[in-house]
Amino acid sequence: MSRPHIEFIHQQLLPWETGLYGGARPDVQVRTLSRDDETGASSLVVRYPPGWRRERPEYLLADEEFFVLSGSLEVNGTSYRDLCYGFFPAGHVRERASSSNGALVLTFFEGEPKLGEGHPPALAAGDRLVHRIDAVDGDWGAGFHPLFPPGAGRKYLRKDPRDGEQSWLLGTMPLRFGRRREKHPVVEEMFLLSGELVGPLGVMRPGAYFWRPPEIWHGPFGTKTGNLMLFRTKGGPLSTEYDETLLDFSWTPEHRPVLPPDLVPLASSPMVGGTIW
Repeated sequence: MSRPHIEFIHQQLLPWETGLYGGARPDVQVRTLSRDDETGASSLVVRYPPGWRRERPEYLLADEEFFVLSGSLEVNGTSYRDLCYGFFPAGHVRERASSSNGALVLTFFEGEPKLGEGHPPALAAGDRLVHRIDAVDGDWGAGFHPLFPPGAGRKYLRKDPRDGEQSWLLGTMPLRFGRRREKHPVVEEMFLLSGELVGPLGVMRPGAYFWRPPEIWHGPFGTKTGNLMLFRTKGGPLSTEYDETLLDFSWTPEHRPVLPPDLVPLASSPMVGGTIW
């Protein structure tokens, strides 16, 4: 896995590019959050223009996971409005797709999204398909580590039946903070949907994103506003090891994100104000 540690950048600061790499969907715009140069996997913000449409069957040669940030998509007769989620395994056929008024969609590919037309030679892995989840529906669950600070809930979007990788929403209450560092044996990826997240590397606002490799100590984190975040793990299910040392928490950390050289010019200053998307 050759993605660099990115912690953190706001997607609003990234440039728009035209078309998905791999040749699929040349008529969309894309902001690249992170990408693996070896596998072709990526995390993107994809903007579908009003009137975007596909009338013939298509499938991709890579898994596609998506969460609608604004607007709406329709795929195979199913509507995905804002806060709706889906996971289509490689080979899953889109018989038709459209976006009447346009959409902004957080999208993850587990390989280069090369396009196949018609029907695939073998059925996609149906046991991995997540047809549609509306995040507004369903209850919040807990199930956290005993040392995880109280005042948070989790909604699972996906638990892969084969490798245990997970995607979920985490919501936390205002005026909440922790005092312990933690680390995980898997990649942890996050996109901040609303509210603020304050940590030792700076203040994240809506649109903030990180890709954190395994075994990196991080935190503690807090929020004055409360927040809603989308998380993913890569390399298996999430488990957590906590540092026993209690740290002082700062609400005014210095802005010092961890970034690869090409992103430093875009994110060297804090994000203040502006539109969400």
